[in-house]
Amino acid sequence: MIEFLKSLLPETSFPVLLKYQGRTSRVYYIDNDVLKEASTKEYSGISVRVWYEGVWGFASTSNIREDDVKKAINSAIESAREGKKDKPGTYSKPRFSPNRGSLVVPETDPLENHSVDEKISLVRKAAKKAKSVSEKIVSSSSTYTEIIDEKTMVSNYGTEITYSDRKADFRVAAFASDGNDMELGYASFGATGGWHELFKDRSYERTAEEAAKIALTKLGRESPEGGIYTVVLHPSLVGVLAHEAIGHTVEADFVLSGSAAKGQLGKKVGSELVTLVDDPTPDFWDGATGMVLVDDEGNKPKKVEVIKDGIMKSYLHDAESAAIFDVEPTGNARAFNYSDEPIIRMRNTYIAPGESSVDDLISSTKNGLYLKGLGGGGQADANAEFMFGVLEANKIKNGKITEPLREVTISGQAFDVLKSVDAVANDFLFAMGAGYCGKHQPAKVDAGGPHLRCKVRIGGRK
Repeated sequence: MIEFLKSLLPETSFPVLLKYQGRTSRVYYIDNDVLKEASTKEYSGISVRVWYEGVWGFASTSNIREDDVKKAINSAIESAREGKKDKPGTYSKPRFSPNRGSLVVPETDPLENHSVDEKISLVRKAAKKAKSVSEKIVSSSSTYTEIIDEKTMVSNYGTEITYSDRKADFRVAAFASDGNDMELGYASFGATGGWHELFKDRSYERTAEEAAKIALTKLGRESPEGGIYTVVLHPSLVGVLAHEAIGHTVEADFVLSGSAAKGQLGKKVGSELVTLVDDPTPDFWDGATGMVLVDDEGNKPKKVEVIKDGIMKSYLHDAESAAIFDVEPTGNARAFNYSDEPIIRMRNTYIAPGESSVDDLISSTKNGLYLKGLGGGGQADANAEFMFGVLEANKIKNGKITEPLREVTISGQAFDVLKSVDAVANDFLFAMGAGYCGKHQPAKVDAGGPHLRCKVRIGGRK
């Protein structure tokens, strides 16, 4: 494929990238012991991206024939030139850090080694296990998905790369009822790599039991009174805060549009205990779901310390925004399908561990709440204002986790919350690998961190 793409690369003075992507995706979904989906989808195509005097041109084709690819190339060039007519004036030429070679994500026990029957059996057993936990579990479901990507990229600015990527995730959901109330519990995880990377620290049995117990624990519980609380956040919610409430504000395209992070470089935006990182290949965590070995501009991805000891240090960049800000590209340009244009996206976003033990962090909290997991959805905006539902919540009284609560939401301004952080634990967990980030197009990401203590606004009873 490399030689085919190289033979079609036009001789131009402006940047051109050709990318082939072949994808196989599989989904197996059981709902109350009924197989609702067992699908395999395969597709492939070639995209063309050109930059002409400050304007991007893009085209794609699913017909991998020479004539069709040439038509796509001409279409992309023509689009850029036409766009230039509506965008006169000065521009900054994109800065590339091109990658070359053959890249394969670390994979132990390839996903392809496991049959369709085995994967269907896995989700069936998980759904049954969740329902067997209690007679009060009235409904259960389980889903396994995998995405296998093969990419080839060549450019006239130095990219010549093949990239083999595998990502999979597993989920269990359960509804519990006591005849009056209905509560949802769920548990999920994801990974980049093979079967071992996905299930190395987790089993379907434990995941199913966790989903059921979360639902059961919330039955008949009270909601808290609304107000400002001291809270201890589990890594699963630290990840939500890092990704949704803060991470999107530091994506350079959003910064240029006026996000809350605009103009904050070099300024204090959080407690000195807070360091926030976006990392394509965390060396301390095998198989992080957001692993990226080359971005979709063909650039080498870099680890980015967005916030260091409470000070804003960097934004997340593609080739164009790097030129605008006069910095090196960070390799954050990502596209979900061959037919999608690359845009600035996160990879694995996390708050770095601190020095406190989790036990000390909780025992030194006189009164507050212990919060875990994203539940009931939520939202965050460019001003870093956020509101999220919480999956699990417990009171903390005199340094001990006590009775559970339900229907808890948290809200606030993310940078104000970061400034309120007064303790960061020395543990760590990535906890968002089963989901997708949805900024115009899906992207597999991960997010997490340690336990930390801060202040947030709690929604509950008036």
